[in-house]
Amino acid sequence: MSTASKATKESRLGAWIAMAVGSAYFLLPLIATFEFSLRMKRGEYSFEAYKVVFGDPQFQATFGYSIVMAIATILVGVLLVVPTAYWVHLRMPKLRPLVEFITLLPLVIPAIVIVFGYLRMYNSSSIIPLTGSEHATDFLLVCSYVTLSLPYMYRSVDTGLRTIDVRTLTEAAEVLGAKRATILLRVIFPNISSAILSGAFLTFAVVIGEFTMASLLDRPAFGPYLQLIGANRAYEPSALAVIAFIVTWASMGLINVFGRNAHTKPTR
Repeated sequence: MSTASKATKESRLGAWIAMAVGSAYFLLPLIATFEFSLRMKRGEYSFEAYKVVFGDPQFQATFGYSIVMAIATILVGVLLVVPTAYWVHLRMPKLRPLVEFITLLPLVIPAIVIVFGYLRMYNSSSIIPLTGSEHATDFLLVCSYVTLSLPYMYRSVDTGLRTIDVRTLTEAAEVLGAKRATILLRVIFPNISSAILSGAFLTFAVVIGEFTMASLLDRPAFGPYLQLIGANRAYEPSALAVIAFIVTWASMGLINVFGRNAHTKPTR
């Protein structure tokens, strides 16, 4: 056996060992959490904790509320980010570092600081009060979520725009008489649909489990419900943790599925 083949086998073995250690580090706590969630009935395994959780009206209300907030956040985020990223790529490429820096700020500034800033700016005594009614507070929460998910949505859209020739597509559409709104809706959006979906699923995963903003704005979201159940019960929090994990990783899996489909589509 040559030295090169020996080194290759050793590197493969090391890679498998590292993967096994990493998988065990990640999966063992999850398996233990799932196993504990099945122990609600003494002396036997059952899905009683999951039945209690799914049958809880508060779970249904908070989870449904967070889904609605996630959809609203995705729509607002797409309408804000896609035209901005498109314009930066097309007309202002020198401003890209500045825009990227701005979109990264939510990762640097804690969520509690952002929401306190919103409360200071839009409280009931300000010029634009957004905390005096439920609908106004919901809108403020959506704006908070858009800010929180901005790094993920912008990065996804920016990556998608880098894979296409924005200038050529725009010029071709303008030659055919298309206006900017038409170009965005019928040319740019279809060509970066997989990138938009990736950002949407990441946004969904972020919103579903978010606690700080929803709690401080006193909204009935899924994150505060998770904290409340975790503080007062034993087995249901484990069931909720497994459910939240499934939702998050389902979103990640859908990103991979749509990303692969986009790469395997033939170019027209």
